[in-house]
Formats: sequence, structure tokens, C-alpha cells
Amino acid sequence: QVQLLESGGGLVQPGGSLRLSCAASGRTFSPYVMAWFRQAPGKEREFVAAISWEHGTPRHADSVLGRFTISRDNAKNTLSLQMNFLKPEDTASYYCAASDSPPGIDNIPRVTAYDIWGQGTQVTVSS
Repeated sequence: QVQLLESGGGLVQPGGSLRLSCAASGRTFSPYVMAWFRQAPGKEREFVAAISWEHGTPRHADSVLGRFTISRDNAKNTLSLQMNFLKPEDTASYYCAASDSPPGIDNIPRVTAYDIWGQGTQVTVSS
């Protein structure tokens, strides 16, 4: 059983930066894709970014393009999300997720494409 554990959330002022990490533990870990999603109170969980675990090919939602960067460290089984120029609308719980099977390009932004989820870490952007 693989477990995902997020860390790095917190309170930051608008324009500030945070770096989220997601550590995988358990059985041998070799997903096809890993991703970050976020969910604000009263809203649906939304796609933030994803990355091919083998090739490192990233994909970012339009809302974070140019501000957030997803990366992974295969040797350490760690996924990261560097968040710069944070805005109040980025406030949410952030979740990492992994897909054990090829999701298909069209499905990468969909919650249903992912088999394993972390518990989330809270990011609050406020002055």
C-alpha cells in the first residue's frame, strides 16, 4: 500500500512563495503520473499541475501557468510544487495524487484518473 504525505503548506502574504512536497512511502512506487489538485471551501477539487513520473513532462493549469512549477525526484519518491506570486484565490487545501495506470492525456486533469491521494496541506494567502 502506497501512502502519500504532503507538507509545506502555511500562511503567506500575497505575492509570496511556498514550496509543497509530497513524499511517497510503502511498496515499490512507480506511478505513471503524479499531480497536484486543490480544493477551496465550497468548491470542487480542481487540477493544478501534473507530471509524468518517468519522463518528467509537466502540465500546468492555465490559472497557475508561469507562477507554479511541478517537479519530481524519482530517487527520493518525492513530488514538489513551487508556488510563486501567490494570490488570495490560491487559498485552498492542496492534495497530491498518483495514477498507477496510464490515464490518457485528456484525463490528466480529472480527479477520477488518480488512484492514490494524500491527506492534503492547507495553503492560505492573506495579508
